[in-house]
Amino acid sequence: MTSQSVRREAGADDALRVAVIGSGPAGVYTADALTRQRRVPVRVDVMDRLPTPYGLVRYGVAPDHTKIKGVAGALRSVLEHPDVRFVGGVEFGSDLTRADLARSYHAVVYATGAPVDRRMGVPGEDLPGSVAATDFVNWYCGHPDSELAGFVLDAEEAVVVGAGNVALDVARILAKTADELRHTDIPEPVLEVLAASRVRTVHILSRRGPLQARFTAPELRDLLALPGADVVVPAEQVDVDLAAVGTGTHETRMVARAARTNIKLLREHAGRAPEGRPRTVRLHFWARPQEVLGGSRATGVRVEHTRLDDGGRLVGTGRTTDLDAGLVLRSVGYAGAPLPGVPFDAEGRTVPHDEGRVLDEGGRVVRGDYVAGWVKRGATGVIGTNKSDAAATVRSLLRDAPELRAEVLDPVPLEQVLEERGIAHSWYDDWLRIDAAEARQAAELERGERVKLHGWEAYRKVVDG
Repeated sequence: MTSQSVRREAGADDALRVAVIGSGPAGVYTADALTRQRRVPVRVDVMDRLPTPYGLVRYGVAPDHTKIKGVAGALRSVLEHPDVRFVGGVEFGSDLTRADLARSYHAVVYATGAPVDRRMGVPGEDLPGSVAATDFVNWYCGHPDSELAGFVLDAEEAVVVGAGNVALDVARILAKTADELRHTDIPEPVLEVLAASRVRTVHILSRRGPLQARFTAPELRDLLALPGADVVVPAEQVDVDLAAVGTGTHETRMVARAARTNIKLLREHAGRAPEGRPRTVRLHFWARPQEVLGGSRATGVRVEHTRLDDGGRLVGTGRTTDLDAGLVLRSVGYAGAPLPGVPFDAEGRTVPHDEGRVLDEGGRVVRGDYVAGWVKRGATGVIGTNKSDAAATVRSLLRDAPELRAEVLDPVPLEQVLEERGIAHSWYDDWLRIDAAEARQAAELERGERVKLHGWEAYRKVVDG
């Protein structure tokens, strides 16, 4: 029995028991909001199918974004709260069903994020060499489901489709040298593949103009400041009057929050002569993929040039350009995935809810079921957005607490349910062993504070001793 489980044995019998499915920011912030309040005694189990917590903070944030990854420290303090347990290696829907959880908890909060990539919907999208950017992110972040052989990087040109922060992350990792990434936590086998990469040119495609791009100014600054790559910005595409941003035509009026800063940065960079650096990143605005070209594998992308019509709708101009590319990475958004037995809006790719309370197909509240994070509102906002989102859901849950406790009078310990189902699982102490092993690996390789283990077998070896 772990020290964490021992702490929980002394819990009050009348505590509100809550299961949180998903240990990313939304799930951990939900546990934080529950334990910060003093009105209702609570006991929270945060569950994840992986033995490691933190979700996209660990497996979605680019390894060279060390400041953003620092949020893991705040999440860690929540998981170490005496009224919170981390339960790893348990998958909702297969290991444990909603009926199983109903035996042990008064309420369940689904915080499973948006793990599915959106598709481009163009011919050739499924050719070898054309993959989701999420697969590439999982690979370089060391997700245990990702196989090392998934990426060889033997093409000289790559196309990244999308103009959000993830697209810029992917392009930046492709454009950096292994030495520039050596101080990060990127797994050693992945670093070796990146060191052997033949990619020399990375194209970034944005369907709309620079004012409509979804990337933030800090991400853009990081891209423009790459020391080993020339970043080429087409001057004619960023020739926008700053005074007109937010007013005038649809192009200048319908803009993202960071548009003014972005266009200023792009204009300052545009037209600079390449300095002959080892790699090149080319930005293409008003360009949407029409087809992934190739036979047995991807060899390029046919791009249609676009514009906004008088109604502000994106339309094609009929003009096309073919770009060579042996690697095509689509980064056109994340989407939620349905959970077994949980209502799901297939069109919006979210769980329907009313102030965080899950709703069934008839719009009725599903008693005891709640939702938080991206699977609640869609893949929008930054990491911190999940904090206020989780707090809103918790307010609804706490208002319902008297009725919830009345419906489950004698909760069965989770350990009993897991034992009855024969489910192997891990605790927070097991994660701490993985954490320590990654710190030791970093010291041995002289590579900073942490180097991630790679693959399920490496995790099992540490956890099983």
